[in-house]
Parts: sequence; C-alpha cells; structure tokens
Amino acid sequence: MLVKGIVPRGYCKGVVRAIEIAKKQAHQTAPVYILGMIVHNQYIVNALEDLGIQTIDIKGKTRLELLDEINEGKVIITAHGASQKVFDKAKEKGLEVIDASCLDVIKTHDLIQDKLNEGYEILYIGKKGHPEAEGAISIDEKRIHLITNIDDLKTIDPTKKYVMTNQTTMSLYDVYDLCEKAKEILPFVEIEKETCTATKIRQEAIKNIEDDVDIIFIVGDPHSNNTRKLASIAHDYHTCDVYMIESIEDLEIEWLKNKRYAAVSSGASTPTYLTNQVIDYLKQFDINDSKTYQKPIIDKNKILNQKDA
Repeated sequence: MLVKGIVPRGYCKGVVRAIEIAKKQAHQTAPVYILGMIVHNQYIVNALEDLGIQTIDIKGKTRLELLDEINEGKVIITAHGASQKVFDKAKEKGLEVIDASCLDVIKTHDLIQDKLNEGYEILYIGKKGHPEAEGAISIDEKRIHLITNIDDLKTIDPTKKYVMTNQTTMSLYDVYDLCEKAKEILPFVEIEKETCTATKIRQEAIKNIEDDVDIIFIVGDPHSNNTRKLASIAHDYHTCDVYMIESIEDLEIEWLKNKRYAAVSSGASTPTYLTNQVIDYLKQFDINDSKTYQKPIIDKNKILNQKDA
C-alpha cells in the first residue's frame, strides 16, 4: 500500500517538556503523583506508572478537587496547566509542586491576567470540562466566560469590553469563525488568538492532504482534544474514509479493502513510536497476501521515546 506520513506529527514541545519533567521523578522514595493525565494519552500514563509515578484522575473532578486525594509527597501539574488556586492548595497541604505546564498555556494565562488587570472581561473559546479550559476559567470565574459555540456569544453583554482568546488545542477554523461572529455582535471586543503553533501547522497539514488519498488515519487517544480536532478537520475537508485510532491494535483489516493510498497523522501527545507502527504496517500491507495481516506487538518500553516527525 502507498502511504503518506503527514509532517509534522507526534509530540509537540510542550509534551516533550512535560514527559521529561515527569521522567526525572522516576523511582523516588517519596510518592509522586500527577494531577490528571500528564498529557492526554493513556499509553504515556501507563508508561509513567511503570516508573512509579501515579496519575490521579477521577472523571468529573477538577484539579482542585483531585488534590484531596493526595496527602504527601510530590505533585506534578500537567501540561494543561492549572490555576493559582491549585498551586496554593497543594503548598498548603505540604506537597512539593512540580510544574510541567506547557509554556504556551502559561503565556495564555499571563495574557488573561494582564487583560483582567486592565479592566477587560475575557471570552475564552474552549471545551467544557477540559483541564486547560478549567485552569484558564478558574483565574477569575466571574469575569472569564467560556465560549463553546455561537449560541454562547448571544448571552454576552454587548456593552462591556472584552478580549477573546482560546484554548491552545482548538481548531483554528472554529476559532476563526467564533472570532468573526464576536466582532459582528460585540462592539468592544479585541481578538488575541492563542492556538499554539504545533496545533496550527498540524491542522493545516491535515486540511491540505492531496485528494487522491483514499483513507486517512489519525493516531491518538480519544481524551486528546487536539487529536479529535485533527480527525474532525479531516472529515470536514476530505471525502475519503477517516479513522481515529489509539494504536495499531485498533486498525481493522476490513477498512483497507479496495484502498490504495493512505495518509497517517497523529495528535501532539501521541508517541511517534505508535504512529510509526501504523505507517510501517500499512506500507507492507497487501490485501492479497494474508501474511501481511499480522500486526506487530507494542513494546511499552519504547512509548516514552522523545521523538517528533
């Protein structure tokens, strides 16, 4: 099968930084916890647990609430960032705080705080319940408004002055549409788009896949917002089959029937090792040769390799 590996794909700089920070805490005598998934990929979470680093992640609980589960040792703040309230509570509990927040997320938090200090309210484009959005909104829950769709904009008081910004992993196309609508209905709004460069160029690469590709695979964890956005963009801009898979284990032979040319990309928190397994498998695959159907075994020791493509 002909295969195109979309470039870039795999780890962004924020993910590399977070994993490296976490790995340095391996096999400590004091307990080490991560407040939520370090990045949104279960393979990475499992690999870190093998190093003695426990992830505390309970559905429906905020980072602030998750801290109630930790009473000693070290706590790692994930790449998604957290509010100052989380840092303060952790220190009050006597925990050593290790900050693995993505620098792009920190930049957005700084922007929000600066604009709040200048008297603006904030319109924050994000996904409800996502830890990055949670961290940003909790800076000032009264003056920061979560915008998930155009209907949310209709509830905003048009007489106030706003700065509109966004979760770094949102679709740049969705952000553009919401910003344009905000400019139409709010006379006092300034736009500060904060989609990170890694997300932006990956999304543009997916949009620009050539038309003769007849199947697209996006490799990544379903928890990952940036991975889901890549799959959504692929569906929006291409008529071929699109599949989002966590790894080679999810790939179905049936999907490959009558397919000639595949494109493969991955989310910014997907280990490149897992994506390369999919690419290599597809390259050797021949629908007429059952010997090529056998899938490779995932070597968990290679999950934390720091690579991008």
